Amino acid sequence: MFTTYITKPGIRQPLFTQYCDGSKVSCPNWLSQWGSKNLADQGYTASQILRYYYGDDIYLTQAEQVNGVPSSFPNENLQVGSRGNSVRTIQTQLNAISNTYTAIPKLRVDGIYGEQTAEAVRKFQQIFNLPQSGIVDFPTWYEISEIYVAVEKIAELV
Repeated sequence: MFTTYITKPGIRQPLFTQYCDGSKVSCPNWLSQWGSKNLADQGYTASQILRYYYGDDIYLTQAEQVNGVPSSFPNENLQVGSRGNSVRTIQTQLNAISNTYTAIPKLRVDGIYGEQTAEAVRKFQQIFNLPQSGIVDFPTWYEISEIYVAVEKIAELV
């Protein structure tokens, strides 16, 4: 879990930063894999590279506590027969989402990806205009995470 973030004087929350691989997508003036590598090859430090992209007044700070941050994609699709913590994560997040989007059926959070989980995923995919495969692939995982953060208001400042 990364707890260090970029901010500026007078701001409590992290700056919104984006990363561009510079290979598949061209993002002028954004932090990019190859742009930052080229700067590093010229002797820039990590701090200098960040300042190059985000300005001289940025600084890095440490979060006191990080809660509720969704997990990263497990690098394999979740489907009927899958088991484990990643399945539990999706089941938990879908249950939270179903409090707002009631067409999504509630699930037993057991870490077993059965037909009921697949049906809840299909309903989620239908609502959010994703291919209705019932499989949690990379795009579905991150759409579930994004909606979960929104409905649980994780990203709001207190």
